[in-house]
Amino acid sequence: MRTLTIVALSILALTIPVAAQEERVPQGELFGGYQFTHLSPSLNAGGWKTAATGNLNRWLGVTADFSGSYKGGGYMYTYMFGPTFSARMKRLTPFAHALFGGATFGGGGSGGAFSMALGGGLDVNASRHLAVRLVQADWLMFYADGGTAKKNVLASTGLVFRF
Repeated sequence: MRTLTIVALSILALTIPVAAQEERVPQGELFGGYQFTHLSPSLNAGGWKTAATGNLNRWLGVTADFSGSYKGGGYMYTYMFGPTFSARMKRLTPFAHALFGGATFGGGGSGGAFSMALGGGLDVNASRHLAVRLVQADWLMFYADGGTAKKNVLASTGLVFRF
């Protein structure tokens, strides 16, 4: 009887960590939504943003981020890549990222630049496979032709599909 009790308590003790584990981390996430762009000194534009993130574990993912902004016949496209750090909770998923890549400009002249975005945002988890990105805000920096533009902001909102 004593051996049976020890075996039963051992099995119970081994199952507690399994029961305490949280929900399954999605392997990937796909975001799509609206983006507001402010370029220094006073250009404001609207457009779209999409991003795909492959999650390596519960807190680290790799993101590919693409966007387009339009104003008065001009445009700006960005394509950036980098790590994303998430703090996954039951209802909320705050995140931060560092993205690096390029930007293409057109309209009153055209060109390309190195771009970097540092920022993050907050997702509200609606279900296991869907979240609403309340806000994503990024400081955006460009480097082209020996000059740097540092006072730029991207803000976006939309839906996140998780799989």
